[in-house]
Amino acid sequence: MRKLIVILFCLLVAKPALAVKIADITRLSGQRSNVLTGLGLVYGLKGTGDGGDFLPAIKPLAAMLSKYGDPATVRELANAQNVALVSITASLPPDGVRDGEKIDCYVTSLGAAANLKGGRLFVTPMQGPIPGGGIFALCQGPIELEDVTTPTAGVIKGGCVMEADLPTTYIDKTGHITLILEAPAASWTTASTIAKIINDAEGAQGETLAVAVDPKNVIVTIPLIERARPDSFISRIQRLPVPILATEARVQINSKKGSIVMTGDVEISPVVISYKGLTISTITPAPVPTPQRPVIGEKTAVAIDTTGTGGPKLNDLVAIFDQLKVPADDRISIIQELYKTGKLHAKLIVE
Repeated sequence: MRKLIVILFCLLVAKPALAVKIADITRLSGQRSNVLTGLGLVYGLKGTGDGGDFLPAIKPLAAMLSKYGDPATVRELANAQNVALVSITASLPPDGVRDGEKIDCYVTSLGAAANLKGGRLFVTPMQGPIPGGGIFALCQGPIELEDVTTPTAGVIKGGCVMEADLPTTYIDKTGHITLILEAPAASWTTASTIAKIINDAEGAQGETLAVAVDPKNVIVTIPLIERARPDSFISRIQRLPVPILATEARVQINSKKGSIVMTGDVEISPVVISYKGLTISTITPAPVPTPQRPVIGEKTAVAIDTTGTGGPKLNDLVAIFDQLKVPADDRISIIQELYKTGKLHAKLIVE
């Protein structure tokens, strides 16, 4: 019981390590999504198709009927209203797919069709990401509308069946893998740190296995003894912890949503801000006011770091915004003006 109490106490007082795994901020080269595409016919529509005067849909319909021993001319199909020509796309998962796997495919009308509800896609071959690369899958099935306000687009759940293997290649012919840092984490500092961590953990007698070639890519050499079965080595690499490093000062603004995201170390120079809607009410001097004698002074300017010693943070200004209940649009305008005048010491990203 005493040992159990000691263990529980250690768990309670232990602080979480400020680190992330390499796998959290990188991906392996080759680990990417691919898209299959095709053109097909949706049939079974209740008078909401392209119509007989839309030849790009009627011509393939006539060709399909001829293939199945029921030839028909374009003129004979002039009144067809239950068929629509559609584009088809299917996004393959980053880790590859195998023959027989089913994935979702998305269809979008290319003609005058008003609504694809109730339609069914005829069996359509899907080509690979490289034109002329061959047929990799077949798509067919009933269409479901994802958004009723856009009835000319829909999805076929599991409608794309793979007819070939499309595995992902992670290791090049020379036995190297490349760790690609995700955009928010990419920097020389992070890439160099990852390379050093890998070398310290896996490099025997100071062997250099990992090299940061730029802020986004770290090339890792798989040891000869593990190239036949590299899974364990790659798994160990991806689980290595990376300390949370100081990143560049950054402010990201989404004007449409009115959101402001910033790092905690964004600094601003000493500045006085006067803007519409900014008013601070202060009591001068500082007696307890009464309804009979409220001594109130008003200022329409906000002074940041009035001592001039430097070091104010943007989150100090945000705290003042919160006190004054400054609207999001005004906050964004002030931050943009600070950046234009050189008072905001950070990279500003406006979406």
